[in-house]
Amino acid sequence: MLRRMLASTAAVIFLVTVGWVTARETDAPAPDTAKSHAGRLAHTGHSGHAYTFTAEQSAAIVAQAAAPVRGSEFRADCFSSHRQGDDPIVFPGQAGRSHIHEFYGNHTAGASSTLQSLAAGTTNCTPTVDLSSYWTPTLYKNGAPVAPERVTVYYQGITDHTRAVAHPRGLRYVVGNALATSPDQNPAARWSCVGRPESSREFINCPPGTKLENYLDFPTCWDGKNLDSANHRDHMAYAVGQTCPASHPVVVPRLELLITWPVNGGGLTLAGTRKGVNVTDQPGYTFHGDFFNAWDDAELKRRVANCIVAGYICGTDGNPIQQ
Repeated sequence: MLRRMLASTAAVIFLVTVGWVTARETDAPAPDTAKSHAGRLAHTGHSGHAYTFTAEQSAAIVAQAAAPVRGSEFRADCFSSHRQGDDPIVFPGQAGRSHIHEFYGNHTAGASSTLQSLAAGTTNCTPTVDLSSYWTPTLYKNGAPVAPERVTVYYQGITDHTRAVAHPRGLRYVVGNALATSPDQNPAARWSCVGRPESSREFINCPPGTKLENYLDFPTCWDGKNLDSANHRDHMAYAVGQTCPASHPVVVPRLELLITWPVNGGGLTLAGTRKGVNVTDQPGYTFHGDFFNAWDDAELKRRVANCIVAGYICGTDGNPIQQ
């Protein structure tokens, strides 16, 4: 509970110090070619992860990060499952095409993952009925990859929670801006140190005795029709206050990934793509994440009804622990 209070404090500091930004959509998926691996990367520019936000979206994301969560929440506790250069959403069926990602939850997740393959797999998440896959770029410390210590996936009723419905099985989408060239271009992610209120879109140099963490916030409005879209984002939208846009009228719980790494200090970089080449020296403000929903449908609906809609904080078992 203290961590969540600190997170809200950090978000308020973040809102004041960073401000609202103006940006635009630049994603344009490109067709595959028969060129070499490097040539294909240069051709696409990893555009599936390239995204900047409108002023309204940026303002909504920052405001939601600053708002305290008062009840209406459940979670899954997960760990790093494996690390590989795959992205089942952006580059389906193309093993090794992506920069290096850290996968959480489903052990079978990879380039060729489908809802059916994930549903037949196993997970390191608690509860085990969450067979979803979550993934983010791998973190490096002085050039060496570092696995997260833990990943908490919060499902939160922050938008008109009494109308929230469960994410449909097979829903998948991407958040963040992997090709950001400045902190202002990625309001969805924020770095902080465990137990401290400060946060930033760029890496924070955490003091000895603490650990690095990141909060990554997903949108809460779905168009009600599509499980994916060409840029893996347009079927989802961020609410403005408590209102979903008319184009995306279906309220879903907000996913918030809280990822903690057993590191502090400097020397931090991320896996990413620059000028069509996969690299491991990207800045912190390029952090992004993906979600491929493979929850047991009945269990996810039960948790949304009993926790999100009913307004309770629930544990990993989906039962209320606090009103």
